[in-house]
Amino acid sequence: MGKVEFDFNQIPDIPAFYRHFAERFALGEEFGANLDALWDVVTGDISLPVEIEFLNLNVRRKRRFGAIILLFEEAEEELEGNLRFNIRETSGMAAVHPR
Repeated sequence: MGKVEFDFNQIPDIPAFYRHFAERFALGEEFGANLDALWDVVTGDISLPVEIEFLNLNVRRKRRFGAIILLFEEAEEELEGNLRFNIRETSGMAAVHPR
């Protein structure tokens, strides 16, 4: 299983997240950079199995990126073990999401 990390110390806003995501998964210009496009890519286009980890999220960042976090939690459930999603909070502790 491959692992892809997103360091939110380097991702200040939602457009930056979509740029980082598109770069990490080598998506072309046609990637829509919105929640619907992200769902389609995560559940149908990226190579699975994969572990995706969000690093350095504090409370404020969790609120800002809440819809994206929820999308990955739902995709993890939908993909039944082919996607693992974790959040490593600023304190260094990993937040494991129930399956």
